[in-house]
Amino acid sequence: MTAKSSTHPFDVIVIGSGIGEMTTAAALSQLGHSVLLLEQAQQIGGLTHTFTREGFTWDVGLHYCGTFGHDQLAGRILDWLSDGTIEFRSVGTVYDTLHFPDDFEISVGRPADAYKMELKERFPDNAAEIDAYFEALLSAEEAGHMAGAERAMPEPFRSAHRWWNKKKLQRWCNRTTGEVIAELISNPQLAAVLSAQWGTYGGKPKDASFAIHATIIGHYLEGAGYPVGGAAALARGLVPVIEAAGGSARAGTAVDEILLENGTAVGVRTKAGEVFHAQTIVSAIGAGETVKHLLPEEIRRQDWARQIASFRPSICHFDLFLGFEGDINQHGATRSNHWFYESWDTSDAIWGAKDGEPIQMMFVSFASLKDPAHDPGPRNKHTGDVLIWADWSSVADFADGGAAKRPDEWASFKQRVEARILDFFKQKFPDLAPLITYHELGTPLATALFTGHEKGAFYGIETSPRRLLSEALSARTPVPGLFLSGQDVLIPGIAGALTGAMLAAAAIDPHVFLKLK
Repeated sequence: MTAKSSTHPFDVIVIGSGIGEMTTAAALSQLGHSVLLLEQAQQIGGLTHTFTREGFTWDVGLHYCGTFGHDQLAGRILDWLSDGTIEFRSVGTVYDTLHFPDDFEISVGRPADAYKMELKERFPDNAAEIDAYFEALLSAEEAGHMAGAERAMPEPFRSAHRWWNKKKLQRWCNRTTGEVIAELISNPQLAAVLSAQWGTYGGKPKDASFAIHATIIGHYLEGAGYPVGGAAALARGLVPVIEAAGGSARAGTAVDEILLENGTAVGVRTKAGEVFHAQTIVSAIGAGETVKHLLPEEIRRQDWARQIASFRPSICHFDLFLGFEGDINQHGATRSNHWFYESWDTSDAIWGAKDGEPIQMMFVSFASLKDPAHDPGPRNKHTGDVLIWADWSSVADFADGGAAKRPDEWASFKQRVEARILDFFKQKFPDLAPLITYHELGTPLATALFTGHEKGAFYGIETSPRRLLSEALSARTPVPGLFLSGQDVLIPGIAGALTGAMLAAAAIDPHVFLKLK
């Protein structure tokens, strides 16, 4: 196939169009760079895109975010990126409700002091431990930010920063959530409550760095918000900024390889054979996916690339999208999310979807109640979203074309999984069951197809201490002209991807640092 070269002189090419890619592209666009955004899917937005069925619209990856108020850092960044067109609204005082066995239920809300008071009322014998935990959160969050800042630093500043802050980084970044909580908390049930929200970053307490846990949980302590108009509002606000600076966002354009000349990244070739050149190439499709699929063998053999390739994928999930007709607010639905655990062991939450295997955990979100722009219409239409964390083994037999080769078997498997999750939801929300008029199942295979993430990893790579302290996961790679962006550069989630993307933009153009203050 003869390659078709681009004639438009773009300064930067960004591969992918999730919140990480769009943020890096918009930040550079605001500073006058022309950016080409290339997305393999047919819709811009990555895991912030939405889809519609029979008049119902769902988000696929954004359920709530912290620190997005206009007076908070992430909110100020979004205001700058979008020229003020993206707005997050509070989901209310309570943003999460945790449910455990024996009808134990506790609300997680703002401000942080109110939540601490609630915890102390429920666990009066552990008041001092609760204070110690919240103090640890603040210190570990600071350590997480230190580790993140290094991702945009050139040498020798990075090594000097690591040496100067070694003790704090080792204490909080190099230990797991489970280890730190076990050190601080003597009551197993309290420990379960404090680790229950690990699904917001995809790392089991026994595996995830405590600094990642602290950074994610810490960014919710003053409340949570949801974008007005749903997750698609992010692309609606950011893409025009890219285009106004002379850039372009192109869906349905899968990148096949990153082009190198004399070891320097100079462009990309799409699967259709089109070639685009630029002085700077940015990938936020996943650090592992970038190394394994877009770079040549001689680069993959380098130490930094081999280290990135060694990281395991994070958890995958089944997602049941529900459509309701009726007043769901009067029948148990809330703006607050719900976490249901069938055991006090919060790590025991990964479902293998085997016949007879019980579901141990369920996360439920009602996006239509969170969005002030939602119009239920004359039929009072609302949406719900049910996530079940899963093991890739549950769908491994159908991967690599297996579903297409055995369509009847795949359809039967999906029907069984959908029925199991739906029954579990109805047990928890019996009054909502009669209002369900539509349901559709999303699987780990769908996530893998749409995002390109290995094994359908919802949060990119593992959240281990090794990942957080890795020197390979830098915004600036050893390949001149090639940068990494998004959640793998910093920490998982929407806010993590946005911050990682700003670090990548700052590594390309240091003027971005002025917006990170």
